[in-house]
Amino acid sequence: MNGQHGQDGRGRQDRADAVDREMAARLLPGAVVRALGRWWETNAAAYADGTPGAHTVRYTPGRWGQITSWPKALAPTSAGGDAAASRAEVASAVTDALRREAFREALVATYVWGKGKRGTPGGSGPSTLHKILAFDGLEAALAAAVTALHECGAPQAYAALQGQVPGLGPAFFTKFLYFTGIAMPPARGPRPLILDRVLSRRLRQLAAVVGRESGHDVDGSIAAWVWSDGNWSPHRYRVYLSFMHAAADQLAADDSWPSGAAPDLLECALFTTAWETSG
Repeated sequence: MNGQHGQDGRGRQDRADAVDREMAARLLPGAVVRALGRWWETNAAAYADGTPGAHTVRYTPGRWGQITSWPKALAPTSAGGDAAASRAEVASAVTDALRREAFREALVATYVWGKGKRGTPGGSGPSTLHKILAFDGLEAALAAAVTALHECGAPQAYAALQGQVPGLGPAFFTKFLYFTGIAMPPARGPRPLILDRVLSRRLRQLAAVVGRESGHDVDGSIAAWVWSDGNWSPHRYRVYLSFMHAAADQLAADDSWPSGAAPDLLECALFTTAWETSG
């Protein structure tokens, strides 16, 4: 029984690897390139420097009153109404915090930005972050991830954080890694990018088409398995980074996309761009 299960598991992984290789060879299909070109037409003025630094998220500071280690770059929790923070502002806050080894503060900045207006008093955002900050091993886990990123690379930093902090899953700790990578670029390999449920579903959509056309995944079950809604493996994160950086290079050669644009501009665009898988 165990041998059969192991054999089945290896077969499934072999099919997943085959789909990954096909995706790496094909990269973005024409329909997606055209959809991204339309996105750029709409957003070119905002991201004229080829980065998503101007990408701004609105949040309500008063809803985070229970959170300590609050970054000065964010509006004070005593402030009324809403506030806004751009990626560039969060990157600056994280850079300042990491310079002081204030790892909790860096995490708070990225978490609040990531949650945005979804953070409600006592809700999943503030209450979950409060529990994360209370975890005794948080400081050591964040420090280990920063060291791994700087010395080894993004997949190793991902592995250093996965499952280490209760309540802190990859959809949010990749935001921490992303902004840390801007502050302290890794010594080798690609810079980290955000991977959350929305982006995973975009890759699942691409993988399903490739799997069907190549015959490696006719029913889409492999795509659904590897590009699930969460808890991605470090290997999957490595595949994601490799694909995204290669796809960014692909787009750079297209007239409808800014030349030399950073891979995180593609990540930002994919988060808000939909396309048809047929036709």
